[in-house]
Amino acid sequence: MATRALQMLWEASPWSLAGAVAAMALLWMAAWILEWAWWTPRRLGRALQAQGLRGTRYRLFTGDVPENARLNREARSKPLPLGSHEIIPRVQPMFDKAIKENGKMSFTWFGPTPRVLIPDPEFVREVLSNKFGHYGKQKPSRMGKLLANGVVNHEGEKWAKHRRILNPAFHHEKIKRMLPVFSTCCEEMITRWENSMSAEGLSEIDIWPEFQNLTGDVISRTAFGSNYQEGMKIFQLQGELAERLIQGFQTLFIPGYWFLPTKNNRRMRAIDREIRTILRGIIAKKDRAIKNGEASSDDLLGLLLESNARESNGKADLGMSTEDIIEECKLFYFAGMETTSVLLTWTLILLSMHPEWQEQAREEVLHHFGRTTPDFDNLSRLKIVTLILYEVLRLYPPVVFITRRTYKAMDLGGIKYPAGVNLTLPILFIHHDPNIWGKDASEFNPQRFADGISNAAMHPGAFFPFGGGPRICIGQNFALLEAKMALSTILQRFSLELSPSYTHAPYTVITLHPQHGAQIRLKKI
Repeated sequence: MATRALQMLWEASPWSLAGAVAAMALLWMAAWILEWAWWTPRRLGRALQAQGLRGTRYRLFTGDVPENARLNREARSKPLPLGSHEIIPRVQPMFDKAIKENGKMSFTWFGPTPRVLIPDPEFVREVLSNKFGHYGKQKPSRMGKLLANGVVNHEGEKWAKHRRILNPAFHHEKIKRMLPVFSTCCEEMITRWENSMSAEGLSEIDIWPEFQNLTGDVISRTAFGSNYQEGMKIFQLQGELAERLIQGFQTLFIPGYWFLPTKNNRRMRAIDREIRTILRGIIAKKDRAIKNGEASSDDLLGLLLESNARESNGKADLGMSTEDIIEECKLFYFAGMETTSVLLTWTLILLSMHPEWQEQAREEVLHHFGRTTPDFDNLSRLKIVTLILYEVLRLYPPVVFITRRTYKAMDLGGIKYPAGVNLTLPILFIHHDPNIWGKDASEFNPQRFADGISNAAMHPGAFFPFGGGPRICIGQNFALLEAKMALSTILQRFSLELSPSYTHAPYTVITLHPQHGAQIRLKKI
């Protein structure tokens, strides 16, 4: 009957039917937007408030995103006093304001989604352990997926499969074999620094771009072997993409904005296509070379392809697809390059601010290596250098917070969180909390880690710069070994002090960057 009525309507006036269908589609879209942008946020906000949580007022579509941008602009206009490590108000002014106004367990709005701060390390550990799969990763936006959509974003069986395939590439023995590449890249950088010195053996260098180039070079060579020059092109493209994504976050919650042909959207898509084209070519070349016995599989891509072949055992659905491998390679780049460049930059800044620790670290390096190339066994024995790196990661963690999402109603610390809430695990806040670390929480004191990470604070789970639980960063050992090699090589050759032109201004561009660079004076020793 209904079909006959539609047929008669179509025969009478096809435009009338098309108009009716369009009107129904518009009504459905309007209802969906109303539910997504108004009713659901109001319901979630009321559920949180009913349990005593306080938060900011919800604003349609954007939530606190515009206010966050305003506070960031304001904070970034004022540098910190030289030597101050109280960086929270500058780096995360929105969260800082929310805590001051509404308490430690307050909530803000990321678009139409409430974000609740979880400042207790015990509850953070429970969320990260995710024993029963109740706390999931927040689903990445279309824009976010452009940067990297590998194992870091997957859930369930897909995450387990990717992690299983990736694990062999980051095994202790495999990373050990990459040490000569770390050394070569460091030596090339050091030689460049020495060649830039005056006759008196002095030079001033902005180490931030230097370390970005170093870690980009390392990840290019260790990931792609002989194809590292093509890999460096990816590094440059991903740097531009990260900057454009930050611009794009302001429009994230405008429905359909991603599909508009704006200049920024077009460029981001073009970068993504170029990166994929380069990676597809590298992967195909490497795959052919391995199958023909023409190439070693010691680089990360070779190890990944080898592990994938074992996992799939000739059945494509059991392993990763080429597109999956492309995404993991993009993740190698972003995570591998960013984490270590950020760590090394803040380490040299802090050692320049605290020359007594710089001298202790140098004495240890010279004791173990003299002027020779650092080797794996002795790098593993560097105690003071390790304490320093941990303290830098505590005060200046590359990633300043982690987010998880409730996909069902969950009880955490006596509060029942409804499904659809983001739980923000504030690494930076917990790392700086004087109730956890003592009155000197905002001071540089590597000695606090002398008895191990678990004994450094009031709670053993208070230090988590690489995340925690089963999803802890797969590349943390890679990053720390690379950092030890670079730091040892630098301390063997130079003494460091801050340049008068240095401005202390940490801020986030996805990870924790120095806003105005990191100018260091080097003196050859």
